[in-house]
Amino acid sequence: MKLLASLLILPLAIAGCSSETGTPSAPASPVAAVTAPAGQNWTDTVWRTAEGTIVGNPDAPIKLVEYGSRLCPTCGALARESFGPLMNTYVKSGKVSFEYREFLVHGAPDLPPALLGNCTDPAAFFPILDQMYQAQDGFNTKLQATPQPVQAQLQTAKPVEAIRIMAEQMGLIDFAKQRGIPEAKARQCLGDMAQIDRWTKQTQDKSADGTVAGTPTLLINGKKAEAVSWGQLEPLLKAAGA
Repeated sequence: MKLLASLLILPLAIAGCSSETGTPSAPASPVAAVTAPAGQNWTDTVWRTAEGTIVGNPDAPIKLVEYGSRLCPTCGALARESFGPLMNTYVKSGKVSFEYREFLVHGAPDLPPALLGNCTDPAAFFPILDQMYQAQDGFNTKLQATPQPVQAQLQTAKPVEAIRIMAEQMGLIDFAKQRGIPEAKARQCLGDMAQIDRWTKQTQDKSADGTVAGTPTLLINGKKAEAVSWGQLEPLLKAAGA
């Protein structure tokens, strides 16, 4: 709870996204496609880890990781460009797995969408992530329009109550209900302190050790990929052998 309380002092401004760019390294030898087991598709193979959620071949030779924020405009632009080709070409081939890890770059405002985005079975995680990024502008607009009395309420609210207030302000509870998450379950997920503490610690640890300086931060086989757009990322995947 102490970790979360430190996040709540941050402003509601949506800022702090990465602006790094980069170029591909020397190409690796192409890797072979791997056929999914009969009757299965690698894009439907999803599981949770201690740090995030993964889709794809568990033994994929190319492992892509993103530290992202569901409110970060740069992350949103990347997701809207990349979701289709990443899933349908690279993950589906069995060459690439993709893990998404929550990173609270804006502090507490990132918690409501992250908590509700994880308030599902693993199979629904990536479709809802994609839909959240499609709807991101609306969430951010509503957050920025938080009335002064509500902002004052946030300053004195207990942490879990503040998360619920922000979720309502952004329209996230209705968003979750429209996707089959009962309101009672959504509100329960918004108070998941184990998840909140885990992401808060992950954000602080990865900031402190230099892994993440902004979002999106992308890793390919454990090495930082200097890319924030699909136009920059796809050549790096190809250079890794995809």
